[in-house]
Amino acid sequence: MSGFVVLAQFEVKAGKLAELVEVAKVDAKASVANEPGCRRFDVLVPRDGAERVVLYEIYDNEAAFQAHLETPHLKAIRDAIGPLVADRHVDMFDIDENASA
Repeated sequence: MSGFVVLAQFEVKAGKLAELVEVAKVDAKASVANEPGCRRFDVLVPRDGAERVVLYEIYDNEAAFQAHLETPHLKAIRDAIGPLVADRHVDMFDIDENASA
């Protein structure tokens, strides 16, 4: 399997975790439902209670991710998360190969 993976990590402002998770879920659902190149979009919350959210996104290729960046729903999400986030970091990866059962 080939593909393109994005890990977007957000350090959340104190007391804003639940709000950011809800906003991220809206983005995730819209991305999977409306973007043919978006294979998966998970919202991850650490089990240790840290005020952090990680978005795990898989796209067919980098072009599909670039198309995601231009969607109206993402532009609205960016405005919504601004007041909730203290810091962010984004890593991008190519999927080389996966183990099969």
